[in-house]
Amino acid sequence: MTRRRTALLSGGGLLALALSIATAVTIGPADISTADVWASVAARLGAGETTLTPLREGIVWDLRMPRTLLAAVCGAGLALCGAVMQSLLRNPLADPFVLGVSSGASTGAVAVVVLGVGGGAVSLSAGAFAGALVSFGLVLALSHTLGGTTDRVVLSGVAAMQLFSALTSFTVLTSADAETTKGVLFWLLGSLAGAGWSEVLLCSLVLAAVLAVCLGHARTLDAFAFGEEAAASLGVHVNRARLVLLCATALLTAALVSSAGAIGFVGLVLPHATRALTGSGHARLLPVTALAGAVFLVWVDTAARTVLDPQEVPVGVVTSLIGVPAFVAVLYRGRRTV
Repeated sequence: MTRRRTALLSGGGLLALALSIATAVTIGPADISTADVWASVAARLGAGETTLTPLREGIVWDLRMPRTLLAAVCGAGLALCGAVMQSLLRNPLADPFVLGVSSGASTGAVAVVVLGVGGGAVSLSAGAFAGALVSFGLVLALSHTLGGTTDRVVLSGVAAMQLFSALTSFTVLTSADAETTKGVLFWLLGSLAGAGWSEVLLCSLVLAAVLAVCLGHARTLDAFAFGEEAAASLGVHVNRARLVLLCATALLTAALVSSAGAIGFVGLVLPHATRALTGSGHARLLPVTALAGAVFLVWVDTAARTVLDPQEVPVGVVTSLIGVPAFVAVLYRGRRTV
């Protein structure tokens, strides 16, 4: 694949993302055109005056814009983590949640909302983030105890996922009332309804840092495609590289899940789709996958909040409805190429 084609894909992805964000912000009950949105953005940058009323300005900047940007960041981050995990673990079925991070985040969120852990001083997002880190720490401890191989990491992640899923279900069934259960379930299915600028800033910074780390390890990920022994023979410090990449993807996943809940299938399906365009080289694959994930989740979230207006559908439900057929198509394509 030539550099020119890579540049075209990246440039086209950035353009598609900008247009998607500008268009998605205009969609909703309030009639706000794309031109009005761009004028408002230009005004915020000191290049003109907005034509929107203060109320419509608030709708754009306090409601729709942070939610749309968080959707883009979450989509990019989940797709990026999925691509890294699939290569690092040499498993095409791996996704960002294989390390049990989402289950731990769910337990942490439920502990705050249902059990009142923190006495009101700890937010749902903070509880979810702490739970995600605890779960990942358990996975690292288990995998190290069991030998530290790739298979042991996956098995440890499955064990942690089942443990924290059981704890979440037990807590909700025994301690939550009907209204609390409904609210927790909506968050567990993935929701961007509570997006704010603080979540956008935090997740964007973590995404930028992790993307830089992953791109810096692009050649290492290419080597992992041939197996750990082959990677070691090529001069890769296998254990150290694996630990760095696992920690980086777990940190990003924890930040995203704590802000938006568990949004499935983005990190599972998108890497396969973009790999067909870019090839397996991670220096090309990772940025294009991130852009594809960002565009995808922007439009999925737009559909989730508008299709059944005024009722909102959890974005994780919509990604699953789209992701399952796409995943079956990936499996069928894989069967045909074997």
